[in-house]
Amino acid sequence: MNFYQQLVQQKLKTITPEELVSYSRDYNIPLTVEQAKKILHIARTNKINVFDPQERKKWVKELAKITSPQVAKKANELFLKFVNKK
Repeated sequence: MNFYQQLVQQKLKTITPEELVSYSRDYNIPLTVEQAKKILHIARTNKINVFDPQERKKWVKELAKITSPQVAKKANELFLKFVNKK
């Protein structure tokens, strides 16, 4: 795992639900604090590597259950923007 990937993974571990909601607003992804709490719980308990396409696919399916398919799609697009930066 390179340095950039480590930074993103670390941010997933430390971000608060309120920060996640704030970021979601910046990218026009509707998200409530309750949804953010559930998302972060899954991210922290399952150690999801968003840089791995198969793991991210599972993550997006879980996200769709918590939020909606539309929110999951937008979140995946956002993840792709971040994971494709090097």
